[in-house]
Amino acid sequence: MSIVAAIVARNLRIFFRDRLNVFFSLLGGIVLFGLYVLFLGNLQTQSLAASIPAATPQEVQAFVDSWMFAGIVLITTVTSGLGAMSVLVEDGETGRFRDFLVSPIRRGQLVLGYLISAIIVSLILSAFVFAVSVAYLGLVRGTWLPVDAVARAAGVVVLSCAAFTALISFVASFVRTSGAFAGLSTIVGTVLGFIAGAYIPVGLLPATAGDVVNALPFGQAGALLRQQFTVDTLPAMTGGFAEADESLRTFFGIDAIVGTWLVPPGVIVAILVAMVVVFASLSALRIRARIR
Repeated sequence: MSIVAAIVARNLRIFFRDRLNVFFSLLGGIVLFGLYVLFLGNLQTQSLAASIPAATPQEVQAFVDSWMFAGIVLITTVTSGLGAMSVLVEDGETGRFRDFLVSPIRRGQLVLGYLISAIIVSLILSAFVFAVSVAYLGLVRGTWLPVDAVARAAGVVVLSCAAFTALISFVASFVRTSGAFAGLSTIVGTVLGFIAGAYIPVGLLPATAGDVVNALPFGQAGALLRQQFTVDTLPAMTGGFAEADESLRTFFGIDAIVGTWLVPPGVIVAILVAMVVVFASLSALRIRARIR
């Protein structure tokens, strides 16, 4: 294990030493925050204020912000793990695999080093964004998440980091050049906000597209996070009216509904756990095959 730990430490140093890479790993969340600060946030608050006239502007803004930050955290769990896999791509492109193979390091140890370091990077960056999001809602909007909601959201973040890093590691294992990896990062960062229901509410999409978003693990994990982030802000805005709560939960993707089926949280958790097992195994096989 000491060899694996040394490989993990080496990969972490390489990743965090490249500050531009760290920045681009957070870029998806930064872009989403910028979009809402500039114009999307105003559109959402104006629309909600018009449909719920009894709610105060502060209550509406707090709900929109809590919904938005849940999306930012979800995006970070994906893009940060992808950014960490740049070390694997660079090692393959520069021929460092050959150097490793002539040293007393087994391929299995290298594989574990890449996967574990990618998950650690995802956990560190996602935890940072999560903490900033909670602090922003509390300090700026006056809405502090309950302790139990923070604990549940943190659990979703950890599971999402493991599941999506395993998935993205499998995808990245097919990439052989830095240019191709940059293209992959651009595509993922651009498309992810839509397929996770973070850029615009699911209710604004056509019915079929909304079902697709809610059927994907990104949208489902996002729903789990939104449930915790909006646990207080949604009922505060609607005054606790059940019909209004249910309608907004569906419209904003707080509940993952595919067709007429409300996907239970337990099923979503099971899907994410299955992703960890399946894609971590596939990633390990792919990376091992590349290290020759």
